Amino acid sequence: MKKLPLLGDITPAQFLRDYWHKKPLLIRNAIPGFKPLLSMEALTKLASTNHAESRLVTNVDGQWNMQHGPLESLPPMDQQEWTMLVQGVNLFDAKADALLRQFRFIPDARLDDLMVSFATDGGGVGPHFDSYDVFLLQAQGQRRWSIGPQKDLTLVEGLPLKILANFKPNEEFVLNPGDMLYLPPHYAHDGIAIGDCQTYSIGFRSPSYQELGEAFLQFMADSIDLPGRYGDPELEATAKPAEIPRHMLNTIAEEINKVSFTEEDITIFLGEYMSEPKHNVFFTGPAKPLTFGKFGESAAKKGLSLSRKTQMLYRGKHVFINGESFGVSRADKITLELLANNRALTGAELGQASDDVMDALYTWYQDGWIELG
Repeated sequence: MKKLPLLGDITPAQFLRDYWHKKPLLIRNAIPGFKPLLSMEALTKLASTNHAESRLVTNVDGQWNMQHGPLESLPPMDQQEWTMLVQGVNLFDAKADALLRQFRFIPDARLDDLMVSFATDGGGVGPHFDSYDVFLLQAQGQRRWSIGPQKDLTLVEGLPLKILANFKPNEEFVLNPGDMLYLPPHYAHDGIAIGDCQTYSIGFRSPSYQELGEAFLQFMADSIDLPGRYGDPELEATAKPAEIPRHMLNTIAEEINKVSFTEEDITIFLGEYMSEPKHNVFFTGPAKPLTFGKFGESAAKKGLSLSRKTQMLYRGKHVFINGESFGVSRADKITLELLANNRALTGAELGQASDDVMDALYTWYQDGWIELG
């Protein structure tokens, strides 16, 4: 892999070996001349909708307050110490999506979203830590970051935000537009705006094992097959009718222990789980979809691409798209892997697609999962 200015002129392999999950990395001029991708008007409009997650954080006389969107109004621009946060901006803007995709040296199954934070002078969300890796790219103005490997993760009680009670930073940086700071999980940090500023946060998915375990049990519920019904033909009379019989306990435990799962079960679960759209993601198909024949002709000329909102993954013979899974042949896998990795197919590449793949692509086009061109 080539050295990337985005990572301070080191290769992704060097970054993953030396920094990922291990220690912070300050990158000056990660993207030289970087400017906000959305106007303040566009960002504010997005925060006012119910399909984008947003929050407003204010600190007035030391009193923290957090309001969840849609945000119908914002404090005056000349008021200090307020912050607007908008999640998943990459879902709604092509340039924001392109920025997020620059981090695809990390698998798509881990790459989460691009959050934009606008703050007035002195604004921030308090000293805190994240449970996931994050890149903090300065887009407008300046922000002063104080960071440290905090061992005491005690939080201030009674606040709407998770603010560390005993924050002890050991480094401080002022980031200018184009500068970027990488922080591993649980690394404490506090960012304070110097004048009006925007920071773009590239975050990564890190589900808890508890969350995964609960979701996996729900997934397996559809495939469990335990025939028969409990019976006790050798039942004996009891003087303790409220006590659960030992025979009943042993018999049911023996049957439940027959439930098992394979690596393929986990593969299908993980592919569907990690490609499932978030609750606020909705797809809109074309208002006047082309016929199947016209779709094929147009795709052969223009190619096609995945919608910004589409998550497509694969493993082995399984392909996953937006929470659905498919078993595919070796020949079809080649075409669909190209689509997943490049997030697009050229007309020439579509020439190798089977009828089954074209049928699937047409369905996804009707559903708004892929787009022509």
